Formats: sequence, structure tokens, C-alpha cells
Amino acid sequence: MIVVRFLVIISLFFIISCNSNKTEEEMEELWEKAQTKEMIIRRSGTKFNSASDMDLAMRDAETRLQSGGGLLGKGGLSLGGILNREGEQSSTPINNMSVNIFLWRGSLDTIDFMPLSSADPIGGTIITDWYSTTNNQNERCKLNIFISGKSLKTENLKVTSFCQEFKNQMWVNKKTDKENNTKIENAILNKAKKLRLQSS
Repeated sequence: MIVVRFLVIISLFFIISCNSNKTEEEMEELWEKAQTKEMIIRRSGTKFNSASDMDLAMRDAETRLQSGGGLLGKGGLSLGGILNREGEQSSTPINNMSVNIFLWRGSLDTIDFMPLSSADPIGGTIITDWYSTTNNQNERCKLNIFISGKSLKTENLKVTSFCQEFKNQMWVNKKTDKENNTKIENAILNKAKKLRLQSS
């Protein structure tokens, strides 16, 4: 297990060092490629064949990613199961999460109105798809949420937003609003604290 974690850490350092020299445009291009239906289906681990029925595969992929996928079993995320109430032994890998479960659950609950692109409970990464409100279809945003550490602390949560505006028949990137990122982080932290109180 230690060897596996060491290899994962080394791999992450390698990926980060490779990407550190990339421009913002290159990173945005890589992001866009990762959001294709084929890539979403591949990440989800769905057993449906996208070649025979793309819609069915995509629906199953979205369901898997929203619930944590096959990794968490048929029941998906369950706070009671995660906290192992009534002394029951859980067989799901969620007990081995390296991130704070309340931050994880609080994040999912806070952004439950947005479509999820991927959710990795082991790595603590949640990535949403583009989302537009019914009142403003000419603007769309997506979020990257990173959770690190097992403690319910502000420094263990990072939210990054990406917004675009539809101008001249194309989507144009808007300047990142750091204040909005902080507001979302605060909402997640408040939700996480409520979940912790409810569990005690």
C-alpha cells in the first residue's frame, strides 16, 4: 500500500512538472479535450458500449460519476455507511478516503444543481461540467474543487471557477472572480460543519 501511494505521488509530481510550463491556453485546450463524451465515458468505468448506444453509456457514466461510480458500490455515497454507524463493517473503499468526508459530502451537496463531469473520492477531486442559469443563457461556469487532508479545515479546500460569456457567436473566457471562489468555499465549509454536527 505504501509503495502504491509512493508511485501515485511520484506520478502526480511528474504530471505537475510537465504541465507547469504550459500556457493557460494549452491547459484550457487539454481541459476541453478531457470533457468530450468519450473521455467522460472512459473515466466513469461504465460497462455500456458507447459505440452501440452513446446516450445510454453517457447516462450511466453521469450517474456513476455523480455517485462516485462503481468504486463505491451500488448504494453510492452514504453518510451513515461512511461513518460506520451501529458497528457495521463497510465493504466499500470509502473508508480509506484520504480526504475529509464532511468536506467531500458538503461539496457535493453545495453544488448538486450543477452537472458533474467527474468525482474522485479517493483523490478528493470534483469537476463539474458547464452550467448556465435559465435567466442568463449567455454565461456559463464550471468548477474544480480540490479537497486535501482529513481535517475539516479551510486550507484543505480549494475551489477554482471558470466562466465564459457568449459573444459574437463564440464562448469567450471571463476573468476569474476570486471572491466568488471564496464564497463557494465558505458555503461548502458551512455545509460540512453542519454535516459533522448532525453525525455526532
